[in-house]
Amino acid sequence: MEKFNILEIANKINENGGQLYLVGGAVRDTLLKKKVKDTDYCVTGISAEKFLQLFPYAYVRGKSFEVFDINSNEFAMARTEKKVGLGHKEFLVETGENIDIYMDLERRDITINSMALNVLTNEFIDPFNGRTDIKNKIIRKTSDAFSEDTLRVYRAARFAAQLRFSIDAKTIISMNKLKNELNTLSAERVFVEFKLALATDNPSIFFNSLRNANVLDVHFKEIFDLIGSIQPEKHHPEGDSYNHSMLAVDYSAKLTNKIEYRFATLVHDLGKGVTPKENYPHHFNHEKLGVQLVRDFGNRLKMPNKWIKCGKTASSEHMKGGIFSKMKPSTQVDFIEKVSKSQLGLNGLAVVVKSDKEGSRIETQTGNLLGNEINTMSKVQTDTGFDTQIDFLKIGTKMLNEINGEYIKNKYGIPQSIRFGDVLRRERISWLKNIKKTDPSIFCE
Repeated sequence: MEKFNILEIANKINENGGQLYLVGGAVRDTLLKKKVKDTDYCVTGISAEKFLQLFPYAYVRGKSFEVFDINSNEFAMARTEKKVGLGHKEFLVETGENIDIYMDLERRDITINSMALNVLTNEFIDPFNGRTDIKNKIIRKTSDAFSEDTLRVYRAARFAAQLRFSIDAKTIISMNKLKNELNTLSAERVFVEFKLALATDNPSIFFNSLRNANVLDVHFKEIFDLIGSIQPEKHHPEGDSYNHSMLAVDYSAKLTNKIEYRFATLVHDLGKGVTPKENYPHHFNHEKLGVQLVRDFGNRLKMPNKWIKCGKTASSEHMKGGIFSKMKPSTQVDFIEKVSKSQLGLNGLAVVVKSDKEGSRIETQTGNLLGNEINTMSKVQTDTGFDTQIDFLKIGTKMLNEINGEYIKNKYGIPQSIRFGDVLRRERISWLKNIKKTDPSIFCE
């Protein structure tokens, strides 16, 4: 088919006794006045075999249930599903000419995803009041069929985060009832929902939704263990380590679009979750203890190695980043060199340290996220740095640019060697000492 024309397809289906409906996210996003990314269509009144006869150029995907692709638009026959075992894939799928659009919508997860639009007549079909739930900013299960797909626990929490909606009480109860089945989900499927949640403006809504359903500890045990981990009130008026981490990860979402930096912020304090209660409110060596927890968490959900490396550096180095100005020059140089060579880098750690700091402010907890500052920083260009009061980023970037291999070659005329590295380090220490004297304002107080 040279040109995609949905009306031509709808008319051909109609002429053969069927109906074509736009369904799912496209309908939802249109009502939300969001850009429609994917268009999915539901076909009623004809069989899959008949559809393929009408549109032989359609690309067929799927094993247990066929989906037809025409110019990157998906067409599926209306269906019902019946759970026949544990897990996300154990379903008996039934299609046929007698399955109407209402039956198909009823088996979907939440009401805002259970609406349809007749392509030819423009009839809006909303049997489960999804439009009302959009207006009221509510995530609500479509029917009891919600409980037949365990992944819907994480999908509901993710949609709540993406749309900044709340989940209604009955749906929270249904999520909790699926707790014992959550471990039947593959790590890959859980990670997809987790990644999508981190990409939102308020990732904390995802975790708080799971916490409300009492299922946070299943796949996010390290995050769950931060609950009740008391911190010194003087430095952390926002509450326990969990509250702090939620505020911090939300703040990081205002600074960067890089998901690995947001993840690093989320996990920077995981070590506080294993502090013995008798040591509260202090968390000795939490930055070191957190490294293994980040590794365990990342490996369990099969996260990219890049994420795990970023998280480990965030855990081990965030405390040093916060006291950079108090370090002696030699320690500062070693810190800058170490972090700059890591996967997280100076830019990434700056996001973590800034978010860590702002996640400890009462203003953040009450929703006043330092509006003027955020407007100035707006969606940080993390590849080129950002204008915040993070001294190690500002100083480190300047030092690495000015005192580098080329500088040493030109000054001393020596080739790169072990001695070359020693000379470079000494020059950088000397540079830092000098800049403290000549431009002390470059250091934050």
